[in-house]
Amino acid sequence: MNSLLFLVLVIALYYFLTKNYKTSNYQHIRPGRKQQLQGALKDHEAGLLVALMAKVAKADGKVSELEAQLIGLTLTDIANTFEEATHIREELKAIYNREKETFENTLMIAKQYVQLSRSNYPKRLGLIEYLLNLAFIDGEFSAAERMITEDIARALEVCSQDFERLVARFQAFYAQKNTQKAMTLANAYALLGVSQSASFDEVKKRYRALVREHHPDVLMGQGAGQDIIDQATEKLQEINEAYELIKKHKGT
Repeated sequence: MNSLLFLVLVIALYYFLTKNYKTSNYQHIRPGRKQQLQGALKDHEAGLLVALMAKVAKADGKVSELEAQLIGLTLTDIANTFEEATHIREELKAIYNREKETFENTLMIAKQYVQLSRSNYPKRLGLIEYLLNLAFIDGEFSAAERMITEDIARALEVCSQDFERLVARFQAFYAQKNTQKAMTLANAYALLGVSQSASFDEVKKRYRALVREHHPDVLMGQGAGQDIIDQATEKLQEINEAYELIKKHKGT
């Protein structure tokens, strides 16, 4: 069973999206302080991001359980950067539900996103990395998912070499995971630091705490070096695998 890999890359996605804006700053996600929404949310970076998430999640005709979990966490974290976070999250959810029903405006949304990040190529590259993570999260990268992420990357003016490099990295990672020995149940409980008699609610609480503790995007925001960020990402992959194994064992 595929584990919930790279979860941390989307819990606080907005850390990728926050630097060096000179115009229309109110249209950008701004972590670290609550912002008040000005204008329509669909035209804000948050709305555009969620719209592109919806296109990729539904590209193969279905939204898997893992994709749904990742999307839910992302909606919550983005909404928490706004005042009236609960209301904003509902609006973001509505955007997601609406945009997953059509692909006709995909390139238009991507081009609108470019206008908000014209001088920040790494920001757009980070968005593509996130979208690829979403596409790969269930362990499969379908032809439809490749087509739509490639189209979005082109519309975001991400060069093909960078796109292919990211795809190859995800493919190599999943290939390696498939050849590794499966984690034992005892190791999974030990890794999460809970006993086998713990309730699933206790396991889930501990899991979420560990995800926050080893969040590479948070470390990135704190100025941590790449080696530390890479170690945190690897650790979270193990945590996610352990959680999925325990979840299956408990029949939830």
